[in-house]
Amino acid sequence: MSKLVFIRHGQSEWNLKNLFTGWVDVNLSEQGEQEAKEAGRKLKEAGIEFDQAYTSVLTRAIKTLHFALEESGQLWIPEEKSWRLNERHYGALQGKNKKAAAEKYGDEQVHIWRRSYDVLPPLLDANDEGSAANDRRYANLDPRIVPGGENLKVTLERVIPFWEDKIAPDLLAGKNVIVAAHGNSLRALTKYIEQISDEDIMNVEMATGQPVVYDLDDKLNIVKKEKL
Repeated sequence: MSKLVFIRHGQSEWNLKNLFTGWVDVNLSEQGEQEAKEAGRKLKEAGIEFDQAYTSVLTRAIKTLHFALEESGQLWIPEEKSWRLNERHYGALQGKNKKAAAEKYGDEQVHIWRRSYDVLPPLLDANDEGSAANDRRYANLDPRIVPGGENLKVTLERVIPFWEDKIAPDLLAGKNVIVAAHGNSLRALTKYIEQISDEDIMNVEMATGQPVVYDLDDKLNIVKKEKL
């Protein structure tokens, strides 16, 4: 039986400022660092040992992984970063204050953009200075797949190939895997492995810095799920 652990990154500096973050690379806040370390202590107390770690290419997730692994005495394990585990891209909303956006567009519209499964936010033009197309970490990607904005459905579509190519084969080989990523990339994976409906996923929240542990059988069916 394999274990799969999801950890949403700890509070980021932009979480603290109530800004839409998405693919913008921001650091953890002081609270976020403590949340990540506490996640590692919980993993150590639970006696969970990992064989492989995965994270995104964004600092807040990478540091969360490293803090958690260091606290659990497992900083040495193999690690891989992928843009496919990035947070959902919030398009032209990135960098905007959530309260100000609600005042401009209305609470209901902003709620739909944030929580719906298949409604896109206002898109960010590829020529915008804030576009990921200008970021060196995505230089090897086909420019046509660098998003200008995503909903959860699109996020799921880019996360699943990574699940199929990397995470699932590790689990099927009997490895224990930790994934430190983001609220929406983890919601997408949660939707997939738990077979949550498009409607019900709107009510699923991923708490910052809280490990979610799955015990999976040899066909990747969930035997047990718990939050540490």
